[in-house]
Amino acid sequence: MPTFNVNAARAQRLETLGREWKFELDGEIYSLPTEFPRNAAKRMQQLDEQDVDGLLELLLGPEQFERFAAHDLSVQDVAAVLEAYGSETGLSLGKAEPR
Repeated sequence: MPTFNVNAARAQRLETLGREWKFELDGEIYSLPTEFPRNAAKRMQQLDEQDVDGLLELLLGPEQFERFAAHDLSVQDVAAVLEAYGSETGLSLGKAEPR
């Protein structure tokens, strides 16, 4: 049986997706990492299950989050961004999606 090569899989993923996943909101471009670092996952586990803003700040970083938070968004808008991000990058963020 062949051995799974993590480095090759990562290289293929980054070649396909790039290092950032981008989305547009009211003419502004935002980027989220396509690779979710383990230390960020640990910080995410410390967030309350309903802390969508905490998750977004963790993913976007403080500067982008400040710009993002200035927009008048619905919970459905945020859920759509998180759903598209998860779908396109293979990351499951179901825990922090708004209910």
